[in-house]
Amino acid sequence: MDQLDSRWSLPPNVFVGGGNDKGDLMKELTFDLVCIGGGAGGLFAASVAKALGAKTCIVEKKRLGGDCTWFGCMPSKALLKSAQTAHTLFHYAQYGLKTQGTFGLDTGHVMAHVRDIVAEIATHHKEEDFRERGIEVIIGTPRFIDSTTLETSEYRIKSKRFIICTGSHPVVFPIDGLKEIGYLTNETVFSLDKLPASLIVLGGGPIGVELSQALGRLGVKINLVEMVDRILFREEPEVSVFVENQLKADGINLFTGRKAVRFRKEDNQVIVTVEDKNGKKEDITSENVLVAIGRAPNLEGLDLQKANVEYTPKGLKVNTYLQTTNPNIFACGDVASPYQFSHVAAYGASVAVRNCLFKRLAWAKVDYNNVTWATFTDPELAHLGLTEEESRKQFERIKIYSTPYTNSDRAVTDLEKKGLVKVITDKKGLILGAHVVGAHAGEIIQGFLIAKSNRIPLSKLAQTLYIYPTLSELVKKTAAKPFVEQGNNPLIKFVIKMMKNI
Repeated sequence: MDQLDSRWSLPPNVFVGGGNDKGDLMKELTFDLVCIGGGAGGLFAASVAKALGAKTCIVEKKRLGGDCTWFGCMPSKALLKSAQTAHTLFHYAQYGLKTQGTFGLDTGHVMAHVRDIVAEIATHHKEEDFRERGIEVIIGTPRFIDSTTLETSEYRIKSKRFIICTGSHPVVFPIDGLKEIGYLTNETVFSLDKLPASLIVLGGGPIGVELSQALGRLGVKINLVEMVDRILFREEPEVSVFVENQLKADGINLFTGRKAVRFRKEDNQVIVTVEDKNGKKEDITSENVLVAIGRAPNLEGLDLQKANVEYTPKGLKVNTYLQTTNPNIFACGDVASPYQFSHVAAYGASVAVRNCLFKRLAWAKVDYNNVTWATFTDPELAHLGLTEEESRKQFERIKIYSTPYTNSDRAVTDLEKKGLVKVITDKKGLILGAHVVGAHAGEIIQGFLIAKSNRIPLSKLAQTLYIYPTLSELVKKTAAKPFVEQGNNPLIKFVIKMMKNI
């Protein structure tokens, strides 16, 4: 690991002349590595850097944990669990159960419960815990003043290396009237004390779909508007249709192939005018609107130009080593990745911190070929690698193997028969993509992820001993199909015949 140049070796807590607009005295600190952002990427990178002996600091604008803890993964999953429980209770008769007397649910405390869950998870990354481990934490709005120096209202921070991992925020397009109606986003919806009677959800991606189903199952009338012709349009169509059908069964109104062109408010109701591809317009009325149409990187206020770091509205310009145009500044997570997921941010952090701390000979390149993700609807949807359409464009010969959830005894016992496993391989049997929709899809796909990452042919997975009865047997049942194909090969049949002694 490189050592700090002597020109950075200033003692900490030195008071220097005014560096902020007010001319106040500021403390000057020096570090080997500064992580700008205290989300998944920053926390992981700082922990690894400290373990490797680097003098490390996290500079976070608000509080540790990032968007996933406070506004994304954690609150949405807590809300989804409450919604799934409510759904199961209302369908008790399917499980051979009867109620005595009247039965009803009060959802008035759900959002408070969600906030309690978030508060508990936030204790997993307290500032004092990081400081006890020797990682400095500075809360304040950071900005670069030159290529080696960061500044907050109280500190001037010099470092040999930086990792920018400031995350992202909801995108809100300038649609006529939207700014004036007081809309919700994933950053504000979990602050509600009372659920609205009805809601327009703008956006049919993972965030919009998850929140639509959760709130719909908790009694909110949902109108989901998506500009393209289907929800979850980045997913394999054959699997996303399961989620679409369930949303409809849950009573959610889907307005696909329509874009919102105008918002207005009348009698405490929000009215959105949507337009289809033929120019036909219609109005949808609800109590409020939730905007979930995408995310943009958090780069505002960093004064990146002073650090010689180039960027676009989509994020920072980085090379395959996650190095920005300033060779001493790296980046990971939503500001530098095509995939906006916490686990991808942590992976990027592992690459960035390695390249920050070690000589070029030991650097690693980022590799997104094995990125997987899940949408935690009911049924869940999990995605790995290429879709069938993408595979056909890139490879001359591919094979498709599918297994319905009805083939799983465990799915039958749990009344979770709605689902599908679909795997795409190349001509050698190596996995190009895997797509699972159904109960615990996010868990089931991990087996395919391990195989794809280690270039294990799909058929090899059939030779593993799986626990019965589990949903994971769907992996084995799917992997057995190319194994059976191999057994039908004339040459293989001949070899088997010659090996038999009965």
